[in-house]
Amino acid sequence: MATSFVVMGSGAIGCHVGGRLAASGASVVFVARGATEDSLRDHGLVVSALDGFRAEIAPDRMKVAGTAAEAARLIDGDAFTLLCTKGGATAAAATELGAAFPAGTPVLSLQNGVENITRIRAAAPLLLPIAGMVPFNVTLDRSADGRITAHRATSGGLHAEDLPATRAVLPAFSKAGLPVTLTDDMAAIQWGKLLLNLNNPVNALSDLPLREELTDRDYRRVLAALQTEAMAVMRAAGIRPGKAGAAPPWIIPHILRLPTFAFSRIAASMLAIDARARSSMWDDIQAERMTEIDDLCGAIVRLAEKNGAKAPKNAAIAGLIRRHRRGQRIDGPALLRLVEAA
Repeated sequence: MATSFVVMGSGAIGCHVGGRLAASGASVVFVARGATEDSLRDHGLVVSALDGFRAEIAPDRMKVAGTAAEAARLIDGDAFTLLCTKGGATAAAATELGAAFPAGTPVLSLQNGVENITRIRAAAPLLLPIAGMVPFNVTLDRSADGRITAHRATSGGLHAEDLPATRAVLPAFSKAGLPVTLTDDMAAIQWGKLLLNLNNPVNALSDLPLREELTDRDYRRVLAALQTEAMAVMRAAGIRPGKAGAAPPWIIPHILRLPTFAFSRIAASMLAIDARARSSMWDDIQAERMTEIDDLCGAIVRLAEKNGAKAPKNAAIAGLIRRHRRGQRIDGPALLRLVEAA
């Protein structure tokens, strides 16, 4: 029986991954709300990537639903759901999926953070949660008429838990130009990705494009301090983060602290970013949405407290983000002083 992909959470990641699948001929239903739902219904979707890929998906080549229940009525064959919401919306989204789809329906979490699988299990115990990891940044642009373009601004391949359900859809992802690496230890990969995601709040506080922020040594030293503290907390908890990027986690802070001329040569892949790209946390602050800071720095703080320790640098950055407002900027030296003093 054919598989239909249901994208729950049609933001940047959901639109890009779902759009790539739809562009390759897969059956895709996007669950979207508000202006995004209207845009997808009326204009379809454009997906593009840093490597030059571009595809326009007409409205008649995909399906759009306002709820998971509506999506369940639109699918052809078995459903394979992609959960692409922010971490704070996981429980509500999983509850909605659990009420709409039969027991055993796969739910691949393409979300930041390390706690979403636990949230899915608690909210929808009859579904099959699958841990995943998205390494790349996606920007979401809207044209004057409201048409959405989901542009992949960095490189990297997806990771997912090695289960029969994920093996079954590998050909569809491969055909869509979305290679997936399967692993038995997704927890390690997710902790490794969390270390990389600690740049999200640094980028938001800098109010700069990612490439420009990463060429500023002071901002890199802030990120290095957050990662070093986080890895100490993980070691104390018996967690060994896996390699989620081009280099092993333990070496990245050393690379980040290098002078910019050396960093630019050694870490060229980290700077292979679309000039317009910014972190999703910056996007959330501009839109005055809830950020994922509790799933990133907050997760490190909670892990430290669980083991009778503290993570003052991550706590300080989390506090800054909670107070941060659109249009504000903390320059590199000032942010570095704040973190070093924590």
